[in-house]
Amino acid sequence: MKFSALLALPLLAASALAQSIEIGAPPAGTIAARGSTLTIEVDRPNSLTGSQEIALVIALEPCSTGCRPPSSALGSILYSGAYNPEYSATPADGKPPHQNFTVQIPSGTQLGTNLLTVTHFSLVGAGPYPLLEYRNITLAISA
Repeated sequence: MKFSALLALPLLAASALAQSIEIGAPPAGTIAARGSTLTIEVDRPNSLTGSQEIALVIALEPCSTGCRPPSSALGSILYSGAYNPEYSATPADGKPPHQNFTVQIPSGTQLGTNLLTVTHFSLVGAGPYPLLEYRNITLAISA
């Protein structure tokens, strides 16, 4: 009985990692102007573990005195809604299932370093169990 419990924990962790998202674009450090549009690519590697996508939130938080953890404040919400990752129409690009979101940087965004956070919520496995995760990069906001 104890052995099966010990085995279940690593399997659960592995299935959660397989469902994790990554920010495919833009790269960290990208310079974006206030009022401009920016395309955010959110990748989710393929997995044999079943999952149901629930929601995705893209937010921007100024970091003038250091970046707060996204679990305490997301900042300005740029997108909130469905997440439906799919393979590209051109399979040769080698990208995992992903979805692109075109968002607008608010004109009042603080200049300098800002934290772009993608918050992802899904249900994973046959159970299922909830998976909530945050991925982020810093952007340089210009006038």
